[in-house]
Amino acid sequence: MSPAMSQREDDPILECRFQKGVKHLCESGITSLPSRYILPVSERPNLRGGGMNVSDLNFKLPIIDFAQLQGPQRPQVLNKLSKACEEYGFFQVTNHGIPGDVIQSMIDVSKRFFDLPFEERSKYMSTDMRAPVRYGTSFNQKKDGVFCWRDFLKLVCHPPSDVLPYWPTSPADLREAAVTYSQQAKFLYMKLVEAVLESLGLLVGTTMHADEENADNAALKEFEDGSQLMVVNCYPSCPQPDLTLGMPPHSDYGFLTLLLQDEVEGLQIQNCQGKWLNVEPLPNSLVVNVGDHLEIFSNGRYKSVLHRVLVNSSKSRISVASLHSFPFDRVVRPSPKLVNEANPRRYKDTDFATFLAYVSSCEPKRKNFLESRKLP
Repeated sequence: MSPAMSQREDDPILECRFQKGVKHLCESGITSLPSRYILPVSERPNLRGGGMNVSDLNFKLPIIDFAQLQGPQRPQVLNKLSKACEEYGFFQVTNHGIPGDVIQSMIDVSKRFFDLPFEERSKYMSTDMRAPVRYGTSFNQKKDGVFCWRDFLKLVCHPPSDVLPYWPTSPADLREAAVTYSQQAKFLYMKLVEAVLESLGLLVGTTMHADEENADNAALKEFEDGSQLMVVNCYPSCPQPDLTLGMPPHSDYGFLTLLLQDEVEGLQIQNCQGKWLNVEPLPNSLVVNVGDHLEIFSNGRYKSVLHRVLVNSSKSRISVASLHSFPFDRVVRPSPKLVNEANPRRYKDTDFATFLAYVSSCEPKRKNFLESRKLP
């Protein structure tokens, strides 16, 4: 056991070290996993001998070619998109148009941020979930019974003029790289929202009358003015990866999440049989998943799906999740056009304040917030 771990792990001094994050813990020279990070046997990622938690073979998500979505094959791609959202809740986007150097700069500056001395990173530590920038660890570090092997930097992206002055100034190129990437992600998100709404029958498409076009533009404007939160995740190499997780099973709060990841595997999704499937990183692609808000908005037609993150003993992993949804003060409810006698309303109204109150009062698990919004 390393000197840093020689104290009892319920010692307040050691608990303080855990609150400082996994990178800080690794820098102290640990060689075994502190018990604060060890999951119950039934929740560990690599059980053998059967059970719901066994990882399956690598799985290729449905692929949406963004270039084809913008061309004459749009109807066929929309059908593929609809099927992906209904059956998997996930898909990968290729030919998305975000330049390779923008992506590489975002990954590179993210790695360099987590390589900064703890004293520099810790300037941005906060327990305020509304803070424009927040550095932290685990999933919900004030409520988690068992900590996750993950540190994060959360950047609120909208409106940029309000939040940018609070973003980290080190590394020196972080703001420029993050702003550029966030703008590109927002543009792609808006195009995907158009496609999602069209696939649900909520946008008329290209052959519309002026009044229909005005209605569609008004609907899209609300998404344009919506929230965007960029979460930069760091999963350091772990001495005992079979005993912990980088992120526990959860669904994303929001409409759509666009995930940029490096070449290291880690993401898993749970299929309808309860098996965990490894998602292979596809070069030059983004992973997109349905959030709880889209499930509510579609009245359950499109599903947010449980996913989790594994860690490994040899490589650190970086990912950048861009979470998009309605404005924070917007009430989210099923679209009236998707509710009828044959398909009655399935969800209560919700908003961001309700979500914050929920996660502040309990340890988030699986899809429990969304379950709390379902009607009997």
